[in-house]
Amino acid sequence: MLTFVVFDGDAPASSWALKHACLFVAGDVPCTGDVRFDDGRIVGERQTPESCGLMLQFPVELPGEPARPIGLLTLETCLLRPRKDPYLLTLELARRQIMQFLNRLEDWGMFDLASTDPILQQFEGARQKFTAALVAQKHDDPSDRTKVTMSAEADRLSREALGLAVDASERLALAHAERELPKRVSGERYSQAVEVYRSVHQETPPSSASILMPGTLGVTLPTRPMLGVAIDPTQCSESLQRVAQAVADFTVMPMRWIDMEPEEGEYAFAATDRWIEWAIRVAKMPVVGGPLIDFSPGVVPEWLYIWENDYETLRDLVAEHVRQIVTRYRRTVTRWTVVSGLHVNRHFPLTIEQMIELTRICVLVTRKLHPAAKVVVEVSQPFAEYLAYSRRAVPPLAYVELLNQAGVAIDGVGLRVQVGQPGVGGSARDLMALALMLDRYALLERPVFVTAVGVPSQPLTDESKEEPFRDAGWWRAPWSPTTQADFARKFATIALSRPFVHSVVWQDLYDTTRKAREMPYGGLVGQAGEAKAAAKALVETRRSLRDGKPAPGSLSFE
Repeated sequence: MLTFVVFDGDAPASSWALKHACLFVAGDVPCTGDVRFDDGRIVGERQTPESCGLMLQFPVELPGEPARPIGLLTLETCLLRPRKDPYLLTLELARRQIMQFLNRLEDWGMFDLASTDPILQQFEGARQKFTAALVAQKHDDPSDRTKVTMSAEADRLSREALGLAVDASERLALAHAERELPKRVSGERYSQAVEVYRSVHQETPPSSASILMPGTLGVTLPTRPMLGVAIDPTQCSESLQRVAQAVADFTVMPMRWIDMEPEEGEYAFAATDRWIEWAIRVAKMPVVGGPLIDFSPGVVPEWLYIWENDYETLRDLVAEHVRQIVTRYRRTVTRWTVVSGLHVNRHFPLTIEQMIELTRICVLVTRKLHPAAKVVVEVSQPFAEYLAYSRRAVPPLAYVELLNQAGVAIDGVGLRVQVGQPGVGGSARDLMALALMLDRYALLERPVFVTAVGVPSQPLTDESKEEPFRDAGWWRAPWSPTTQADFARKFATIALSRPFVHSVVWQDLYDTTRKAREMPYGGLVGQAGEAKAAAKALVETRRSLRDGKPAPGSLSFE
């Protein structure tokens, strides 16, 4: 059992709203367990005695007069051993941030930063605050000299250390991107990989092949990084087309099952055909299709639920649907996202074997009908919080490894990174956490495609969700068009600086008035037809990529 003391000002908290709270084990894998608030403490219990950590949403501020908000963010402690005495929550959250900063200095080769660098100076401030909090952590209870209690002063110092450490970590992630992006865009990083390959294998690698270098993280791709945008095909206008052409190097057509086959056996291709024809003939842009199979809410047609407990029929329907879509669009689509989120195992009660078989069938059908296309499997909820609430689900990294063991040949792994929305897996994260998530998927040694990223342009709530998951959180400031644009710049810069990331796709071109399939207010164009600040941010990012440098405003905070 883990217990954490939490404070409200100078006194232990009398209540605490636990949001996005769960336990996790080694590898930052969430696990089932009970997390509750009880008598001034957060208590986490699970059946096995192994070390675990606590993940939860927490308000972070940069100390000063006045304090400046950093966000309502989902953070983690380190792995902690169960013990009788409680931990101080803020101290353990700060410890984790400080540890991550030091590890990234080493992993990213950033130890050459000068001691006078503002990032290191800020981190040093965090370390000093943390040390002071350790000293002040416990004190004698004046009402009972035999009792040792947690100190409110230690909590205050820990909060300050946490704010400084989170801010320094985000700045370190941006500094690393500033260093790596020009090398990626210019081809220098790939040229280095080719030379290493020649020295190790005594031969030249195949032309335009992805290269795995010893001692490096993930593969090194030969291509320049690209930006894309997903387009809901239900609306089409010249103004939307102009924005799409300005912000993106390629378009993504989601091809949701409910849109493509709203009634069993009756396909509706007209809306998708219209956008693809524009992309190919007018804009001269490549087209990416899918996800073809996605069992998320709002994506599955109502008629399919008849077969949710009949796997054999469901499998045949899936194969036929993939065959219909790929056959129609194989002359225009260059890459397919064949499945999305099967590992989450929502709605349709699949076994692990059935998840793998459905994925294999989708990949095989696609490759048979369109052998020249790239095939990607998409991971939704890449932080895997869903594992804390479902015993039927599979960790995303394990899911991809099982595909490898089963001989399912895919060309890369897609990541759906949608934060700032209510529900499990949608809470706000800091930039360092997002950078580490990308690096974790690089360990699969395959190209990584950010198949959808997005945040809203205004705060979201969802009354239909359970209370612990209702608050989506926020980053740097409550969600607004300005915050959305700043996030778009910075995340794109961090992701595209990595040699294993092929491309980044913004989740939606425009805000739709129909029942949202993705994220409300997460588009680049508002419902009134006006382009948001995020559209301009991505235009600038795309232009800067061509120039081989980060976009203006992508590396600093005001």
